[in-house]
Amino acid sequence: MPTIQTQRLTLSELTAGDAGFILELVNEPGFLGGIGDRGVRDLDSALRYIQDGPAASYARHGYGLWRVELRDSGEPVGMCGLLCRDTLPDPDLGYAFLQRHWQRGYAVEAGAAVLLYARESLALPRVLAIVNPDNAASIKVLERLGMHAQGMIRHGNEPRDLRLFATVAAATEPA
Repeated sequence: MPTIQTQRLTLSELTAGDAGFILELVNEPGFLGGIGDRGVRDLDSALRYIQDGPAASYARHGYGLWRVELRDSGEPVGMCGLLCRDTLPDPDLGYAFLQRHWQRGYAVEAGAAVLLYARESLALPRVLAIVNPDNAASIKVLERLGMHAQGMIRHGNEPRDLRLFATVAAATEPA
């Protein structure tokens, strides 16, 4: 995957060197409450999270969750990318940012870059997103990205229904 650059951000593959950043990110209250506990408690489990999740997805699908860093400083601020889940018919947009970097527009900026990459480089006709219905901030991000609510779904082992969003699928010729 090529590196993606926006005005303020660089998106690139997560590597073993990102284990400390991942350990911090996935244990923040915002991640735990909005996405869930991934059982990452130390650097070894953070490395396994990268290897078994994003790195395996890069190899299998050509995309995954990417590190989002500030272009000016190289500081990692979050992750954003595409996930391929067995329980969804199309890839879905996922993102999480360190709480100290919330409310700066990074999720919209990174999400827009990922959706553009999905459409132009991967030729994906549709991208989904799932979100806790109580997560007003993420819902606002998805709406600002031009995604549309599709209703509620029960996803995997989630104990609650989630809101499903989708990009508008490309128009097709009538049969």
